[in-house]
Amino acid sequence: MDSVLTLHDLGGRPPSGTALAVLGHPIKHSISPAMHTAALDEMARTEPRFADWTYRRFDVPPEDLPVALSRFHALGFRGLNLTVPHKVIAFDCVRSVDPAARPIGAVNTLLWTPEGWHGHNTDGYGLAAAVREKLGRPLAGAPVLLLGAGGAARGAAVECLQQRCAGLWIANRSADNLRRLLDLLAPLAGDVPLRGFDPLHPPADLPEGLLVINATSAGLRADDAPPLDLAHTPRPVGVYDMIYNPPQTPLLAAAAARGIPHANGLSMLVHQGARALEIWSGATVPVHAMRSAARRALRL
Repeated sequence: MDSVLTLHDLGGRPPSGTALAVLGHPIKHSISPAMHTAALDEMARTEPRFADWTYRRFDVPPEDLPVALSRFHALGFRGLNLTVPHKVIAFDCVRSVDPAARPIGAVNTLLWTPEGWHGHNTDGYGLAAAVREKLGRPLAGAPVLLLGAGGAARGAAVECLQQRCAGLWIANRSADNLRRLLDLLAPLAGDVPLRGFDPLHPPADLPEGLLVINATSAGLRADDAPPLDLAHTPRPVGVYDMIYNPPQTPLLAAAAARGIPHANGLSMLVHQGARALEIWSGATVPVHAMRSAARRALRL
């Protein structure tokens, strides 16, 4: 995998060819360069214009992000991906934002325009595509039980509502954070039922056929407790965990033990990345190449 660069490595001259980058802090763990490079290599076989496209990763502290965005734009980078903690910070730094990303209040994909960066958020697209691919379920028309009320949950909730899910139930242990998220989502919900609850005390009227989506960090460590006890809810039709490393979280292990279809977040990572490359290139992106590269990078 490529080395980690910093702003000191940018220099003052535009890069040769078409340059893409991912910015984060930390960024060493990112497998985005491996995914995008694999896709670009395959695209270049049939379209020579992609032969000089490159994708690098830059470690940029959050306090340096506004200056960094200005420098990358001045140097003519075609596009940027943003990861933690930059997605929310960048929202107020870009020139314009795609309408679908505005309710999320965060951007993860920036496209160069002469006037400035245009921000997109491809996480919701990635989630919807991943759930459809791995669990055979569209978000549209599905009753969804979402775990978490942080930034990842906010993006997932907005996507569910924009897709017109059958209902959205959000479980979170912090009542204050839950209330803030529900208040933010209420104008988007329209006639879609929107409810919140403490995951330790699920309501008795949860519907059958729930699609469970974990947007919390519970599961990153092997000794984490599952964010929801599946034994205390109606049997879900599927469980999707946004965490991809480790590949099996305690929540997914619980789903497997009950014979419930389940999947981790690697497919979401791949699809959101593919959508970003589509935005930058205007071309069809080989998702299979990105998926294979991601698996190799994670040694799966």
